[in-house]
Amino acid sequence: MSRDRRDLESRAPEFRPHRVVVLAMDGVLPFELGIPHRIFGRPTDTQGRHLYEVVTCSIRPPGPVRTDADFAIQVEYGPEALATADTVIVPASYELGPVFEQGVLTDELAAALAHIRPGTRLASICTGVYVLAAAGFLDGRPATTHWADSDRLQELFPQVTVDPDVLFIDDGDVLTSAGVAAGIDLCLHMVRQDHGTAVANDVARRTVVPPHRDGGQAQYIHRPVPDPQQSTTTSARAWALGRLHEPIQLRDMAEQEAMSVRTFTRRFREEVGVSPGQWLTQQRVERARHLLESTDLSIDQVAHDAGFGTAQSMRQHLQTALGVTPTAYRRTFRAGAGAGIGAGAGIGSLDDTSRPYDDVGTPH
Repeated sequence: MSRDRRDLESRAPEFRPHRVVVLAMDGVLPFELGIPHRIFGRPTDTQGRHLYEVVTCSIRPPGPVRTDADFAIQVEYGPEALATADTVIVPASYELGPVFEQGVLTDELAAALAHIRPGTRLASICTGVYVLAAAGFLDGRPATTHWADSDRLQELFPQVTVDPDVLFIDDGDVLTSAGVAAGIDLCLHMVRQDHGTAVANDVARRTVVPPHRDGGQAQYIHRPVPDPQQSTTTSARAWALGRLHEPIQLRDMAEQEAMSVRTFTRRFREEVGVSPGQWLTQQRVERARHLLESTDLSIDQVAHDAGFGTAQSMRQHLQTALGVTPTAYRRTFRAGAGAGIGAGAGIGSLDDTSRPYDDVGTPH
């Protein structure tokens, strides 16, 4: 090995996985407790090194923690582990006591949370949001929780802006999610923000879950399981996914299911939770993200292949969805950044001579 190469390697920063600490409290729901380990325990880099280290801690010294099931779990770390976290996740618990009843922390819980360093990313799953709110982390911020608990959350914490209709909310360094499976969506979202869509999609495939459900999607869909005697919109969605680069009219999607536009639109929203146009835009943003991360295609070509028609249209949609331009997004992940995306970089000159698509997924 040459001296120059040895010098370069000696100056390279030491690899350290992002540490996720999961706070397990009495009454914790085992499903929610296991989500961070399942999602963050999978991603690896090109050298096979785990990108995250996940540990579980209690608010007391190491020992057993009750769950809401007929078994307890043995936790190996006490609250001091919170001081080592890059991300702290608080899953749901059914034994929050004064936190849920009065909106105040117990002395024991307050002492545990005091270990968290300033700047640590915080996240909650379902009723774990009550802990963040009682600690003051959500003052003046938007947040969500399971729809059945949202009214109480707003009543106890009027300083928090509660949105009961979404799967999760990303407010930068504090993220909150609705209940149960929405915790999976939130954790996949954090992996996607940290390491890009390819890594997050690989985790989703291994976990056998959809790779992406937008945080703004409705969490309470009145007909989540269609009547087997009724038609669904599944075929139309598959058809559209194979043609994202083409103009797609709402009537074209409806024709795939032999429905009127009105019936199709209603059935689509019942099944998916968003309108066909919103869904198409979400899929096109995901396609653009994948192409920006994994190819050297020009911005104009990415915009075309993702179905946005023009680079300007794609830029507007990525700014809305991610708060960042296509060029800045590509630069972030090509540079191997692992701490999320920052906005502010421009896209440079754009070719706006191509005709915008007139479809249900992008503006005219």
